Formats: sequence, structure tokens, C-alpha cells
Amino acid sequence: MPVSVENSKVLYSALKASGVRLVSALPETWLVHLIQMAEDDPEMTLVRLNKEEEGVGVSCGAHFAGVKSAMLMQNHGFLASVNGIVSLAQLYRIPLLMLISYRGEMGERDPWQTEGGLATEPLLKSLGIPYRKLADPARVARDLAHAQTLAESSLRPVALLLTRDLMWEE
Repeated sequence: MPVSVENSKVLYSALKASGVRLVSALPETWLVHLIQMAEDDPEMTLVRLNKEEEGVGVSCGAHFAGVKSAMLMQNHGFLASVNGIVSLAQLYRIPLLMLISYRGEMGERDPWQTEGGLATEPLLKSLGIPYRKLADPARVARDLAHAQTLAESSLRPVALLLTRDLMWEE
């Protein structure tokens, strides 16, 4: 599988270093190693979802229980989660850290991914959700820590877009 195990480890270490102890996810190709690491880690709780929007409720509940969480999803999952993000996390000012595999960007080979890729950044901007593209493994820990800090201080959703350059080994 051409998904980078090493960069997945870098991401997972950064999540743990930021205090994240609960992640929610559906199966997704680019996130397969992250999900497996969470499942294998006795210090992490993995919540497997039926649909991505459920992750908003899981993360909001974790926040009220004093547990830092992250949602792992593909950008199509982000698009499917907008109602929960807007009507729960944004409305009630709940921090929400979203790690989104950024499918459909330059280099995308799967035509079914391209439309979601075109809509992701404009939608994040229109919802006022701060985001950053992650491409360089050397910056992942810092950028993830900054995103977690911003989500907590602003009490708002923040997104990290996991690019092909970070997640894929050609």
C-alpha cells in the first residue's frame, strides 16, 4: 500500500504529544495506518463511526468529559459533516480538531475524488474554519500542536488537510 507508514507515525506521535486521547474515524485509505495505531494503543480510544457527522458529537462529548479528541476523515467526510459542525460545534463554541485527508488535489488519480477536492477549501473558508495544509513531516508536530491550541483557545473547529505529499509514497 503506498500510504506512508513513517508519516502516519509522525502524525500519530503529534496527536499523542498534543494530548489527544480519543479519535473517531471511518475506514479510509490514507488514514488506514493512523486508525490501526489508535486501535493498537491502550492509551487511545478509537471510536469507529457509521458516518462522519457522528464524529462531531463524539468529539463534543469528549470535550465536555475533559478529553482531547480528533476527528479523522476524508474530505468527502468533512463535506458530509457540515450540519453537525455548524449546528453543534460552531453554534455552541466547542473545540473540534479535524484531520482531513485532502483527496482530489493536484496529482489525484481517482476521478470520484476530484469534486470533493475542489469544494474542501472554499467550504472551510466560507464556514470560517481555520485550516492548514500539511505536506512536510518535519512541520507536522508543530502545526498539529498549533491547531489543537487554536481550537481550544477559540472554542471553534480547526482543520488540518493531509496532502498527498505527506500521506502518499510514490
